[in-house]
Amino acid sequence: MSVSTELPPKRSFEQLTESESKMSLGDKCEVKEAMTPKDFDARSYQKKVFKVALQKNTIAVLETGAGKTMIAVMLIKEIGQTLKMNADKKLIIFLAPTVHLVNQQFEVIKIHTNLKVEEYYGSKGIDEWSADCWKKEIREQNVMVMTPQILLDALRKAFLTLEMVCLMIFDESHRATGNHPYTKIMKEFYHKLGNKPKIFGMTASPVVRKGVSSNMDCEDQISELESILDSKIFTIEDKAELELFVPSAKEINRYYDPIIFWPEELKGKLNSSWSKSDSLLIEMQGKLSSQFKDTDEIFKKLRKRLSNDHSKILHCLDDLGLICALEAAKICWENVCILGIMEDEIYRASFLQCKYFLEEVQCIIKESLPSDYEKCLDVESLDTEALKMGYISSKLYELIQIFQSWRETRQILCLIFVERIITAKVIERFIKRLSYLSHFAVSYLTGGNSSVDALTPKMQKRTLDSFRRGEVNLLFTTDVAEEGIHVPNCSSIIRFDLPKTVRSYVQSRGRARQTDSQYVLMLERGNIKQRELLFDIIRSERSMTDTTLNRDPNACISRVCCMDETNAYVVESTGASVTADSSIGLIHRYCEKLPGDKYYTPKPNFQFTFSGGSYEYTLNLPPNAAFQTIVGPANRNSHISKQLVCLEACKKLHQMGALDDHLLPYIENPSRDAVIERTEESASGAGTTKRKELHGTAVVHALSGTWVDKPDGIILQAYKLNFSCNHVGVFYSGFVLLIESNLDDDVANAEVELYLIPDKLVKASVSPCGEVRLDAEQVKMSMCFQGFFFNGLFLTSKARREYLFKTENKSLWCGSNMYLLLPLELPDPVAASHESVRINWRAIDACVSVVNFLKEKSFSIADCSSISEKGDSSYSLTCSSNTECNSSEVVHLANVSVNINNLKNMVVVSIHTGRIYSVLDVMIGTSAESPFDTTSDAVPSNYSTFTEYFNKKYGILLMRPGQPLLLLKQSHNAHNLLLAKSSEGGSLCKETPGAGVVVEKPQNHVHMPPELLVSIGVSINVLKTFYLLPSLMHRLESLMLACQLREQVACHQNGSHISSPLILEALTTLRCCEKFSLERLELLGDSVLKYAVSCHLFLTYPKKHEGQLSARRSWAVCNSTLHKLGTNRKIQGYIRDSAFDPRRWAAPGQLSSHPVRCKCGVDTNEVPLGRKFITEDSSMIVGKVCDRGHRWMCSKTIADCVEALIGAYYVSGGLSAAILIMKWFGIDAEFEPRLIEEAINSASVWSYTPNVNELEMLESKLDYWFSVKGLLLEAITHASLQELGVSYCYQRLEYLGDSVLDLLITWYLYQNHTDIDPGELTDLRSASVNNENFARVAVKYNLQQHLQHGSGMLLGQITEYVKSVSRSHDNSKSLQGTKGPKVLGDMVESIAGAILIDTKLNIDEVWRVFKPLLSPIVTPDKLELPPLRQLHELCDHLGYFIKENCVTKGDMVHAELRLQLKDVLLIGEGCERSRKAAKGRAALHLLKDLEERGISYSLSVSKQKKLEPAGGSSFVDMAVCHHLPLNDEAVVGPVTHKKIKTTEGLLPTLASPVSISINLEKGGPRSSLYQLCRILQWPMPSFDPMEHKSRLPIEFGEGSERRKGFNSFTSKISLCIPNNGVIELTGDQKADKKSSYDSAALLMLYELGRQGKCMIGD
Repeated sequence: MSVSTELPPKRSFEQLTESESKMSLGDKCEVKEAMTPKDFDARSYQKKVFKVALQKNTIAVLETGAGKTMIAVMLIKEIGQTLKMNADKKLIIFLAPTVHLVNQQFEVIKIHTNLKVEEYYGSKGIDEWSADCWKKEIREQNVMVMTPQILLDALRKAFLTLEMVCLMIFDESHRATGNHPYTKIMKEFYHKLGNKPKIFGMTASPVVRKGVSSNMDCEDQISELESILDSKIFTIEDKAELELFVPSAKEINRYYDPIIFWPEELKGKLNSSWSKSDSLLIEMQGKLSSQFKDTDEIFKKLRKRLSNDHSKILHCLDDLGLICALEAAKICWENVCILGIMEDEIYRASFLQCKYFLEEVQCIIKESLPSDYEKCLDVESLDTEALKMGYISSKLYELIQIFQSWRETRQILCLIFVERIITAKVIERFIKRLSYLSHFAVSYLTGGNSSVDALTPKMQKRTLDSFRRGEVNLLFTTDVAEEGIHVPNCSSIIRFDLPKTVRSYVQSRGRARQTDSQYVLMLERGNIKQRELLFDIIRSERSMTDTTLNRDPNACISRVCCMDETNAYVVESTGASVTADSSIGLIHRYCEKLPGDKYYTPKPNFQFTFSGGSYEYTLNLPPNAAFQTIVGPANRNSHISKQLVCLEACKKLHQMGALDDHLLPYIENPSRDAVIERTEESASGAGTTKRKELHGTAVVHALSGTWVDKPDGIILQAYKLNFSCNHVGVFYSGFVLLIESNLDDDVANAEVELYLIPDKLVKASVSPCGEVRLDAEQVKMSMCFQGFFFNGLFLTSKARREYLFKTENKSLWCGSNMYLLLPLELPDPVAASHESVRINWRAIDACVSVVNFLKEKSFSIADCSSISEKGDSSYSLTCSSNTECNSSEVVHLANVSVNINNLKNMVVVSIHTGRIYSVLDVMIGTSAESPFDTTSDAVPSNYSTFTEYFNKKYGILLMRPGQPLLLLKQSHNAHNLLLAKSSEGGSLCKETPGAGVVVEKPQNHVHMPPELLVSIGVSINVLKTFYLLPSLMHRLESLMLACQLREQVACHQNGSHISSPLILEALTTLRCCEKFSLERLELLGDSVLKYAVSCHLFLTYPKKHEGQLSARRSWAVCNSTLHKLGTNRKIQGYIRDSAFDPRRWAAPGQLSSHPVRCKCGVDTNEVPLGRKFITEDSSMIVGKVCDRGHRWMCSKTIADCVEALIGAYYVSGGLSAAILIMKWFGIDAEFEPRLIEEAINSASVWSYTPNVNELEMLESKLDYWFSVKGLLLEAITHASLQELGVSYCYQRLEYLGDSVLDLLITWYLYQNHTDIDPGELTDLRSASVNNENFARVAVKYNLQQHLQHGSGMLLGQITEYVKSVSRSHDNSKSLQGTKGPKVLGDMVESIAGAILIDTKLNIDEVWRVFKPLLSPIVTPDKLELPPLRQLHELCDHLGYFIKENCVTKGDMVHAELRLQLKDVLLIGEGCERSRKAAKGRAALHLLKDLEERGISYSLSVSKQKKLEPAGGSSFVDMAVCHHLPLNDEAVVGPVTHKKIKTTEGLLPTLASPVSISINLEKGGPRSSLYQLCRILQWPMPSFDPMEHKSRLPIEFGEGSERRKGFNSFTSKISLCIPNNGVIELTGDQKADKKSSYDSAALLMLYELGRQGKCMIGD
């Protein structure tokens, strides 16, 4: 057939792309040749069809395997090239009716084009996509391959319009008939367009109806298809080339004998068994005390299932024989086992009845089989006797003969089409049991329908891929594989069950793609019906072919598409539409999104009246819907009337906002109307621990000052600092803090505990002392005194000398940090208590004199410093004493001569180093000429005398070498005295470098000639106090910041006074390692925030259901939101997130002793928010502050602090104060009294009431009488009562009650357990505030009797649970593992919500009612953790690993937990509806197994410090890298002479050893070993360290790591490998304990590598 070029195309290409390009295919009246893909040479007939398809809308009718998809690819490429030249974005849509075809066609288009292609189908979750998701796809893709329902839904929702499309391709286009989505797309959208996209359809069979089709029938169907698709049929007349390229399968008829065996007696028995079981189910249903709709539905489904199983078995008996009927019974039994896990006794019994029926069926069938029937499966025994006895059917026998005829031809790929899924499953199993067919790999394929036998989409794809790859030879399949599935090597098709239509015949035949392939039709001999069906199909195929060939391709479409007059509702803003036809589905989808539970599925309820020949439907929606009832218009057609009421309901739901502008159930997305707008930077990962952010530190305004250069003196505020020690006879000098600002009372009267060595505690107290006036000279002296001591004590030698000998140090006094710390005179016991501050000016003056003295000598000290390296003896000291006294009782210092008895405790400074000491004793009998020892302040050396040492080291010539040496106590660095100690005396935090944790160490004393020392003239008590001041001032600064934040909040809101220590607690993280942290307040604040937001939303949105309220609350209280609110208020600068490091602290006038140069790239103290300062790098150190105050902080910390601050305000000022700070943050949580009244009024109208006496009885149990009974009624009404026309339920009140009980219980625990760990407080709350606990409360007080519901399943489960609780009380056993119906806990919560509303939000009254109900509230000693938590903590404690595996079977999740002990592998299994519950049940079984072995969990395990695996490495974050396996020679390591001990010989080498890499940095080898143990489920290794002490220095390490020390450690490691023995090794000598652990771990890894247990990577 030639293509006419005289007629213009139906539409020019410019029109279909809406382009004004000059290229005009229509004007030139010729078709441009397509650019063929590099890897595809188009056949001539494909080019012919392609040219026609470019000219006009075309339906290509070609045989399967003719390459229709490649014609579509040519079209896509051609049009795709044009699209790239146009500015307007246009799409190409490729529609395929099944997911298999979508996958297949997507791959083809992706390979053969360079366009952006994506595939779309239901299981990808596209139904839940928003408009933004679709916009993104439309923007990014060129070709969209999808199922037609996806496109239809997208068009109806106006996510996509056909104006955006330039080409639509319909694969298997014959489906465009009836109500198929193809038809709806065309009728609802395409035919209404002015500018239509191009259409290309593909089919092998345009005729689809059952029965015989004459030429007229075919003409009619083809015309209808053309009309719907607005296209013309086109086929190839000359079949020569087609036959060359498209292999035609050879049709073979295989005949089998009619049924010989008529098992009427057996069928009678099976029918009798089925009737008996069915009657028993009816009897069980009748025994139920109450008749509920859900009960009836369950029994109806069970009876239907029983009937279906019976039918399947009878079908297999007739069609396949006895053996396969038995197999069918087994399959049905397995399916019942998967589904038959029920919580209720009645339903368990009913499922068991189904199970018993199938077991009885198996017994009945086995009675008809010989005991050795398995022998029938041998090839010799499969004879005519087996056929006569009906063991297998002749039809199945013939199929086996076909398979046998192929012998061992492994290349065979055969599709066997069957009608039923059960047939496919049974034959597949049967064939697998035939040993003589074992050379064939067998599988089955089904569609993804709701049948229990159907495969999941994932399994379907996997099976089909295996068949394509040749891994499966025989594939039994239903009609799912008829259309379009491309298997190039498919050599045979067997129609075990005959096709019913010409389409099925043509399509299935076309699956045979290999040359010389076969199409086998299995026919029963003498079956006239089968023969006539086959003849009809063949005649219909010929009619279809003739009609197709004889049509004029250039004629106009003969029939106009009949547009149904449909009622529709269109949203003006978007164009989204719902028709009467689609409205029912939309109403169902809306109801599906409403909150429900397993006892109640929200769904619409229809009722109709028939009057005057018309139907009028009433639609009742669930109680939590936007409205409950609507009446639709009358119509003579019942179905149309039902559609119309749904259409009206859709319209009303949209108008009420329950459906959005795309006519989807409105999903709560509060961010759309929230005040907070999150940028991409702020939203991504904000509020998580993983994300880290750079933030600055707030400046303490109270410490700023401008007084440094005032010539007339200054007036400062004075605050006395007193210190008292718990050790008798230990005193510290009082100090005074002088600042410009007035401090808040709680800072001005603060008390701080300072922790020194274990058991030594100093209490520092602050008290205000009014004003102090200092003249200019006093200011100068005070600054000198402060600078001298803070620098002399805490700086390094070089920095000390730089400070002491510098003439001007004013640059160290900064206006943002200006205060004085001066010593006080001892209090005068005679003076009055209100006496003004008495500053110790004498000590200050003496200090100033010393500084001047040192500066006068600075030239010589500088000289001495410069020549000290040369060792020249050119400098001598001259005593400046005023008294020359040679008495042996007098010792001459550098600046004064002192009586020997007055030297003890004197504070001195060395003239050569500037270091401050205190004198411990005079070493009579020694002098500078005494032998030099290592107790001096120098490193060990070979100097002979002290004189020689100072001469050579410092160039100092001693003038009085004969004086006795002084024994001095060295000054030391300041320590962090705020660290809380555990009960054992250690710090509660991990060791932090530089944190200055106080550890009692041997005193380091030095000997010094007196003439090198200058007496300072201050008391030793003053010196001791200086070591307390850094920690004390840090705490006071923190308190000042807390006050500063409080003032910021108060500026915006007038509220009560909140304690600054409490605010500080809310700003202090666990990293600070102090006695307090934000954890407890965060827990409380979380509950307060949840309650306040819940109340606000409940009252503000009375029409929103519980799911919508929960979504809004979740958004309002989530960490991401709180993080944004916190950073908006800049609270990050106030947060204390690391332990106090005294090295980083500096008083005014002090040089930093440990400067950290800022490398952050920010010039200001405050860090701007932005992506530049955000990271997820796990190696980033959190809390380390640079000189500008910048530090990295976990994003979640800010959110935690927001909650903790809310908690702090609640503790200090109650709910009103908490709402005050919430308002300051921007959280909308205020309650309007008007809204409370409205909530009460709305509940007062509920009309349905149970027995009034019942309500009074319930009120009596609660000890509360409702003013509005409707609230109580609402609180006890379950949504399942909708069946009785009740239009309310407890869900909203449950939402409210959950939050109020959470707050009340948390507040109770917070107040009553002040001394427990925050983590334990969290556990207490979890144990108290949970549905299970509330369910037990309901049963304890018989509240379940008052629950109003309409669910038989719920009633049964409540009855079961009540019995369980009763049994546990009788046996005094724990209820752990017994789970109550959630409804019971919900009802308790909803009653709390009802009381809260009834009392107008009086939470004290709610607590009065609920405290006795909830008592006894769990205490730490009664705390029972969930089984899975217990198991994990116990295994962490013992060093064992747990391996988890969860598999979903039907509605149930099967969990398996494996625990490898040293000698046995324990396995715990659990089966529940959720993953969490299944793992919990499995854990419970494991705990019981462990208990039987003498290993049990106790609370002491939880309370103990978490087991630190061998040397301090955490089990968490143990990095392991996997590499390609290395050969044996690649396992390298240090050769060691250490002992290797294996108790049971060498270990067997694993088939595939674990590949692991080792990080040789500290902790790396241990981490790798722990990871290996985790992978292989070995117990953790144990380490036994030994310390060695030496008199001589030992050298460790190499290169830059080299160092010397006197102590060393070696560690012995033991690793138990289950069932293989123990390996023991001893590591090398190392400088510290943890390094010795690493050495032992490294040796163990290399030994395991040598034994083949692991592969050591790079």
